[in-house]
Amino acid sequence: MGLAVGSIVYLLFTEITALVPVGEFFGPLLVTVLPINVFLMLYITFCKIQMDDMRPRRWHFILQGIRVLLSFLVVILINLTTDSTMKLLLESVFICVICPTAAAAPVIVEKLGGNISSLTVYLFIANCVTSVIIPLFFPMVEKDADISFLMAFLMVLKKVLMVLVIPLCSALLTRRFWPAMVRWLKTKSNLTIYIWSINLSIIMGITMKSLLHAPVSGWVLVMLCVIPLVLSIFQFSLGKVIGRHFGDSIGAGQALGQKNTVVGIWLTISFLNPYASIAPCVYVIWQNIINAVQLWYKQKYGYLKW
Repeated sequence: MGLAVGSIVYLLFTEITALVPVGEFFGPLLVTVLPINVFLMLYITFCKIQMDDMRPRRWHFILQGIRVLLSFLVVILINLTTDSTMKLLLESVFICVICPTAAAAPVIVEKLGGNISSLTVYLFIANCVTSVIIPLFFPMVEKDADISFLMAFLMVLKKVLMVLVIPLCSALLTRRFWPAMVRWLKTKSNLTIYIWSINLSIIMGITMKSLLHAPVSGWVLVMLCVIPLVLSIFQFSLGKVIGRHFGDSIGAGQALGQKNTVVGIWLTISFLNPYASIAPCVYVIWQNIINAVQLWYKQKYGYLKW
């Protein structure tokens, strides 16, 4: 529903002349709401977290190893190709693989019946790894990419503080000093999903803008839409297969498959071929279609077959 609403609203406020000024005014304001909504989603989710279960697990490091290996292999392919179009497509693969896990992933894991605590630990590990591999790999992809270790580290640190550390600390303080609020939040089981749907609509509007204004040929645009589909199915599936061996297929699937594409889009526009940013934009669509199907299946049958 969020995908459809975002698309329709964007088209209404960009194609109907009378509504264009309204869209131009409210569009940037809605984008600023995104991190606030993520904070609220995680705060509510973290209020339900089990602190005694927050410890690293083997699959956390296995998935990070896979992520680093896949990124490195794509970097090698990029350096071997001399065709500009092929390099663009490979850069789109690279950014969809190297992106860290989305901060909103614990929200989906909670609704699917997974382990929130385990995924929260994974998020911290994933962001630490991201702060190292971004300055390591990006100059290999784009020789002129001016990104230092300190710059990447501070960028990731800011994201971690805003969407992980602060909501987690706020939730722990609430559990300690305002337990009545925690009990009330636990009765609002669908609140985080409503906030997630709002964010999804906003992100879909951004995605539509990228797709409709992309100055690339038709077949390249098709490939930039198909590649994220293949990668999303592959990464969700691989995460689930590995997680199943450790009793956490839900968390591992979301950990490897649900990406923080906002970071990926910014990195691509700043340091790589900006047209490759279409891929992480489209990845949002596919990953959330997968999330929606999983949520529907879980609600209807009470378990996940995949």
